[in-house]
Amino acid sequence: MPIIVHLDEVLARRRMSLTELSEAVDITLANLSILKTGKAKAVRFSTLEAICDVLECQPGEILSYRPDDRPGS
Repeated sequence: MPIIVHLDEVLARRRMSLTELSEAVDITLANLSILKTGKAKAVRFSTLEAICDVLECQPGEILSYRPDDRPGS
């Protein structure tokens, strides 16, 4: 997938667990886990805003784009 999620790295820099983020943002641990593993099909701007607010970061620190390297893409 061309969108890469760096939530683990940002959490580690902030010394925060996924559980702590889940409680602070009021999002289920299961939904955050889906986002963290890159399996999410979409993310709401309000969710991204809440995560960035709690982690004191920019969206670009959490998400990045890598063009697909597959032939024919």
